[in-house]
Amino acid sequence: MRLSTVIRHLTSAIVAFAAAVSGAMADPLAKDAFGAQRLPAATQAAAHGFYSKGCFAGGMAIATDGPNWQAMRLSRNRRWGHPEMIALLERFSREAAQDGWPGLLIGDVSQPRGGPMLSGHASHQIGLDADIWFLPMPNRRLSAGERENLDFVSMLQPNSLYVDDRKWTPAHARLLHRAASYPNVERILVHPGIKKKLCDTVGGDRSWLRKVRPFWGHDSHFHVRIGCPVDSPGCRTQDAVPREEGCDQSLAWWFTEEPWRPAKGPAKPKARDVLRLSSLPSACEAVLAAPAPISEAAVTVSGRGTPMIATTNAPPVTANAFAPTPERTIPLPQPRPYD
Repeated sequence: MRLSTVIRHLTSAIVAFAAAVSGAMADPLAKDAFGAQRLPAATQAAAHGFYSKGCFAGGMAIATDGPNWQAMRLSRNRRWGHPEMIALLERFSREAAQDGWPGLLIGDVSQPRGGPMLSGHASHQIGLDADIWFLPMPNRRLSAGERENLDFVSMLQPNSLYVDDRKWTPAHARLLHRAASYPNVERILVHPGIKKKLCDTVGGDRSWLRKVRPFWGHDSHFHVRIGCPVDSPGCRTQDAVPREEGCDQSLAWWFTEEPWRPAKGPAKPKARDVLRLSSLPSACEAVLAAPAPISEAAVTVSGRGTPMIATTNAPPVTANAFAPTPERTIPLPQPRPYD
């Protein structure tokens, strides 16, 4: 092969490589772009897109320690959510304590500006999802190390789909009932064994059971999801949950072999590993470009006061953590709701 031909091929390869690099920089993986954000977008609060494909602006953080909660896995920086979600968590912690629950251990909510996460959840992208541990809060403040390493406690019997009665208590059922009582909570995801336990034991008014949906995992924590806030026209809702309790054949399916059958064929890449920024709602680029607040403390709800949202070039906006949440129609679940 002539030297001129080699040079021509080499030049073409370099140009193609440069174009690919330039394209990737212009349209990065969404998880990299959003995973790099340490503070929220200090703009009008709004959720954009769907629970598993979107972002949010005007986020607030739940404090690492509150009167009736402690936040876990702090290194992940996932204490952020839409103000309505954070207000719900503060209210839930307070009213659960009035019910006799020692306090909430709060797991992942969202990243500061939402979007796909570097690891873990498929959902939690628009600030409207939160994980709560079934383990009650201890009567002391956990150290940073304990919050990172404390083991999850499954509510199930070893190697079983059924609840371990040595761990499960009526207080766990009351906690789920309290979470389901809020009008803006649309669904609560739990392990099928926990759903069955509720179906078998809850008396009186059982209408709230329809919000409690069985899903893979969720044996050591439950997942609370609220509906699209009124300030978020770009938020896409889920179908409403059925009016029935969900203690019928739809639950029995989970105790067959089919839901636990290993997938066949080559594993598909996770959505977060291929999803580009351009695949998210167009508003998410503006969310990434928005200024940050003056500090994390300025947008953190402690449960002891009302934080302020502020930037260096915008007037402060008061965020009321105790504002009432509006009544709304409860949506339907998808056949396989997103975690």
